[in-house]
This record gives sequence, structure tokens and C-alpha cells, in this order.
Amino acid sequence: MEIRQLRCFVAVTQELHFGKAAQKLGVLPASLGREIKGLEASLGVRLLERTTRNVVLTEEGAALLAQAQSLLKQVERIENSFRGRPQKDRTEIKIGAIDSAAAGLVPQLLHQLRSTHPSLTIHLLEDKTVSLLPKLDSGRLDLAFVRPSELIDRRFKVLPLFNETVVVALPVGHRLSERRSIGVAELDGEPLIVPDRKSRPHSHDLTIKLFTDAGMHVRIAQIAEEKQTIINLVAAEIGLAIVPRWTSRLAVSGVKYIPLELHVGSGAGRLPLAAAWLKGTRDPLRELVLDELRENIEIYSANA
Repeated sequence: MEIRQLRCFVAVTQELHFGKAAQKLGVLPASLGREIKGLEASLGVRLLERTTRNVVLTEEGAALLAQAQSLLKQVERIENSFRGRPQKDRTEIKIGAIDSAAAGLVPQLLHQLRSTHPSLTIHLLEDKTVSLLPKLDSGRLDLAFVRPSELIDRRFKVLPLFNETVVVALPVGHRLSERRSIGVAELDGEPLIVPDRKSRPHSHDLTIKLFTDAGMHVRIAQIAEEKQTIINLVAAEIGLAIVPRWTSRLAVSGVKYIPLELHVGSGAGRLPLAAAWLKGTRDPLRELVLDELRENIEIYSANA
């Protein structure tokens, strides 16, 4: 039995829905299911009864719940007591970032930090939001740049930064490749490469919403998970893709990036970026990075 399994179990009992509990924890539903099955296997009992619509506690699950909640509170107190201790000699900070932030925001931020705080060592991990949040929770990361959501667990503090704008990635020989900008209506009927919704819900929904708001049908040619894969598929002329502008820093031969025309004041076509960290923790190095970020936010967001 592991602490992570107990946290998953308690989240499911609070939501009584695997999908909602997975979103709350920032993990995939399949991963959450594996954690619950592992917990049941280690205890040798069935804790939850699952149907297509409902999740119900078994008698054994109800008996475990109170003990699990008490244990997790104790674990949280222990974690906070150690996280709150001063770390005078610490010079390393672990930062996670989604791919577009790793390509655009983070290099600018690190360049500035190297100038102002040369003794600071930064360990960078690039991953998706659903993978970064559990690492924040476990202490493997001190700070992460993620896509914010109202479903992010309340244990995290979220600082909204700015919206990334999007561009159209298309093959160099495409009929629209010489345009200075492209309207959404001009993409009607075009095959699209769309991110997998389970791992990249913001990017997936943005593409779908742009089309549905324009009264157009989305013609999905391929679903892919990684941005690099998506751009390589564009180069192979499988389809077009709507991606964050910072993705254009991925140098792939045979691909052009054209600005997407949007209505003034429209919220569509923009992807929110935020900094996130664990609540109730004191970390001078994290505050140092956040101060640097706040001071130069207009510079960092200028080309987002």
C-alpha cells in the first residue's frame, strides 16, 4: 500500500467519478484506475463497485476511507514541516514546463536568471500538464508552467501568466503557404492533425472550438500526442495543425507557420499559460524565480 494509492482512492470517493477524480489529480483516468486496482490487490479486498455511471464504496472501502483521510492529513503535516525548513545552502530548483513554454518562455527566463543569479542551478523537465502536476505534488518539482484549469486540485497555487496565440502549421507546398495570415473559414474541409484530448485537453478543445464556433465540421486526419510528432506529420503532408506560436521554434524542414486571423476580442485561439506550485510551502528559490517572472512578464509574453 502506497500513499499515492490512498490519495487516488480518497479523490475517487470525493468525486464518485473516475474521470472527475483523474482531472482533479491531474492524471489520466487509466492511471487512476491502475492505482485503485493496485491498492485493492495489496489489501486483498474490493474497495469500490464500478458501473458505467456510478462509483459506490463497498463496506471495506467505507472502513478504509476514514483511516486513509486521517493518514493523509498526518502525511501532509509531516511534508509541510520539512518543506517549511530553511535551506540556506540550496542552489538548485526543479522546474517543469509544457512543450510550448519550454520552447518559448523558459529559455528567456533562464537567460535572465543566469545573468542575475549565476549561482542558481535549474533542472528542467518538459512534459504535459497531466504529468507535471503529480510531480509537483510529490515534491519532484518545485514549480511548473502548465495549462491552468478550474479542475486543478486545490492543493496547488496557480498564477495566471498570459495567453499563447496560435498559428497554422502547414506544408510548404500547401495552397495557403504563401499567405500572410489565414482565416478559420479558409480551413474548412482541410485535414487536421489534432492533439489527443486525454493528454492535451486545452489544445484539442481549442481546435475543435475554433471550427464549431465558425459552424464548420472538423475533418480529423490524425490524432497525435507530442508536438514534435504533430509537426513531423505536417511535414509529411498528412494534414494541417493549429499549434501555439512558440511551436514554430521547432525547426522542421518542409513546414511553414502562418498567423491565424481571429475576431477582435475573441477568447478563441488563445491558450492560457500559468505557473503552479504546491500550497503551504515556503521556498526562497521558487520566490526568486517568480519575482523574476513577474518583473519581466511583458517581455516574455511579447511573442507568445
